[in-house]
Amino acid sequence: MISIITVTYNAERFLERTIRSIVAQQQAVLGVDYEYLVIDGASTDGTLALVRTYETHISHWQSEPDKGLYDAMNKGLHMARGAYVWFMNAGDELHDEQVLAKLLAQVRSQPPDNPVDVYYSDALFVNEDGTPVGLRSQITPHTLPMGGGSDTLRWQDMALGMKVSHQAFVARREVAPDYPMNNLSADLDWEIRCLKAAKRVEFVPFVLCRYLVGGLSKQQHRRSLTDRFKVLTWHFGLLPTLWNHARIVWRAVGHKKNL
Repeated sequence: MISIITVTYNAERFLERTIRSIVAQQQAVLGVDYEYLVIDGASTDGTLALVRTYETHISHWQSEPDKGLYDAMNKGLHMARGAYVWFMNAGDELHDEQVLAKLLAQVRSQPPDNPVDVYYSDALFVNEDGTPVGLRSQITPHTLPMGGGSDTLRWQDMALGMKVSHQAFVARREVAPDYPMNNLSADLDWEIRCLKAAKRVEFVPFVLCRYLVGGLSKQQHRRSLTDRFKVLTWHFGLLPTLWNHARIVWRAVGHKKNL
């Protein structure tokens, strides 16, 4: 079973598109193939009314004050019962109606005594009205390892930043650590730690998600860059991170020229 986790706070405007993308999944049974958890931070808008509308499609939901996004994500991790965890936050969507069934088929094709620890794929960036912006690997400088031999994703590939969108990263619960709560790049840290603990990593040859452009780190961009530097320093050391940030700036400038 796969645990799909949605974290919300005053997300009435975006949450329904996420829930509907999960409800629409074909050949996947709630409670058998997947569970769906909604972790709300005591919203004061219409979020909870929306959750109650779709309550029969949600395995469990709770609403209580928390210490921020990553505190809520940790609550979801601790509540999850599936072999794998997949975060799909308010506004993001499963890519299409078959994506969960295809992912489950890939999971179940693996030997039980040697499971894949991390599945990853590309993400389709979309605007609020649903119009596609493009695949993340094409419109950002983050090229995606396409699997096979040395081209499979490794934690060292994160030296220049988040190689894979968080919504396109599905981790076995046994290798998934808690998130650091006071860092806007905690998702980058989480992916690196998952990959460090993983024995097998596999590319998924189809797009897993539709990623709504924006989000918390975009709204607090300067702090997110500072926090990213902290995360990369934790894992790669100070001097390599200083050098890599110079490479990040150079790469970003070159990417904009090529667009």
